[in-house]
Amino acid sequence: MVGGVIAVVVGGVAVGAYTLSGGGAEAEGRTAAGAHKKVKTGPVTALETQTTAGRFLTAWQQGRPSRAAAATSDAAAAGALLAGYAKDAHLENVTLTQGTPSGGKVPFSVKATVAYKGVSKPLRYDSALTVVRRAADGAPVVDWHAAVVHPDLKDGDTLVTGESGTPPVKALDRDGGAITTAAYPSLGSVLDGLREKYGRTAGGRAGVELRVVRGKASKKAGLSDKTLAELSEGTPGTVRTTLSPSLQSAAEREVSRRDRASVVVVRPSTGEILAVANSGHGFDTALQGSLAPGSTMKVITASLLIDKGLASADKEHPCPKTFTYGGWKFHNDDDFEIKGGTFKASFARSCNTAFISQAGKLKDDDLTRQAQDVFGLARDDWAIGVPSFDGAVPVQSAAQKAASLIGQGGVRMNPLNMASVAATVRSGTFRQPYLVSPDTDHRKRATASRTLSASTLAQLRELMAYTASSGTAAQAMAGLGPDYGAKTGSAEVDGQKKPNGWFTAYRGDLAAAGVVQAGGHGGDTAGPIVAALLKKGG
Repeated sequence: MVGGVIAVVVGGVAVGAYTLSGGGAEAEGRTAAGAHKKVKTGPVTALETQTTAGRFLTAWQQGRPSRAAAATSDAAAAGALLAGYAKDAHLENVTLTQGTPSGGKVPFSVKATVAYKGVSKPLRYDSALTVVRRAADGAPVVDWHAAVVHPDLKDGDTLVTGESGTPPVKALDRDGGAITTAAYPSLGSVLDGLREKYGRTAGGRAGVELRVVRGKASKKAGLSDKTLAELSEGTPGTVRTTLSPSLQSAAEREVSRRDRASVVVVRPSTGEILAVANSGHGFDTALQGSLAPGSTMKVITASLLIDKGLASADKEHPCPKTFTYGGWKFHNDDDFEIKGGTFKASFARSCNTAFISQAGKLKDDDLTRQAQDVFGLARDDWAIGVPSFDGAVPVQSAAQKAASLIGQGGVRMNPLNMASVAATVRSGTFRQPYLVSPDTDHRKRATASRTLSASTLAQLRELMAYTASSGTAAQAMAGLGPDYGAKTGSAEVDGQKKPNGWFTAYRGDLAAAGVVQAGGHGGDTAGPIVAALLKKGG
């Protein structure tokens, strides 16, 4: 690495090379004679924070990765990543400017040049480090995480400059218009996923770029490589998606009105994904989230109970205030009860105990099989064109089995999954959703092994229609009938004051689902988002 300026600028004052060995032997917890000192505890001091940060940043700037790494809590990981900063990322003329510390946290800015095979580009970004005490001896060290080097890095990721391993792609909507994050801020991760999947096959040519190359943990979490700086443009290939420009624009507007909101719209007759949006533009909760779906899961559970002869839409069904199963006492919202009511009434009002009361009559794997065999969920075999999660419905017993019936326990879904559930009810057949036509790359779509009987399907549609007209979804779905159906949900989350609000519904040849995390009841939070998109049509 070529070190541009030897001293790191700290709060406007240069911290010189003496900080590279600042503290001497005493910094290692020993006296000059080698005797052990008492391990220091408590918060790091302002002087320790500034000195440690200066020592680390100065060594990094001078291109001495081993020396910089020695000032961190994980010398091996830090040394490897910092060495790659020059060798693999081809970053030179590095200048690091320290900001004002706050406690043990020290912000700093980075100026550097990315240079590769005769082309170069300036790079500027902000980062931060935190100084903590090392457990072994109490010495102040930089708490090591890859994000110290660049905020887009997760532990295990690396920075690489070179010919991009994957050519860029130009993504198009269903009408042939260009998809950009300027127009659709939610679609950054979708565009990254499209490039990763189709960049090599869409006819483009790679350019030269600095990018984040994801490690095993990041890939397992569904994260794609990310471009940080483009030194020379490649020639993009073209990938057409199923996204509707009008619905996508509407979805972006709707989720922007609430924090942590996500929504997906699909076409039941084909499985095409027409819109995907998240109010937070980082992790794609809409397609990759893994959240308890709450009472929207009762759509699947109701189909199971009707199939098993344990419930029927217009027959009387118990809905007590509470019901104990597996040692857990389950409650309805505000401990309401319905005396002498039908299963349809219980479904429409989202009575938990109406479902929990049937747990003892079900096998442990019944719900799992229903989700997999009828709704195509939880088999890890969806191929929609970008990374996605197709739900989890593990086999459980006792109280956890009962909790799963109402979308808690180990059940995990996202808006894509629950939009697909509504679409399956609307069309009568599971059609795996997709964002890019399978004809593009001849991939195989997931299929369900069976469909619901005509009687069960008719009753399930009746339950959802009644919920939309007269139940917990009525306010959100007002004016959208009569060819419609809906189900609300609220999912409790440990340590969270308000539950996640869920809503799934269909109208005509559209199905949609949304979640507002920590938003409260689904009918009040996610419901208006979903209903607005169904009303718009597409």
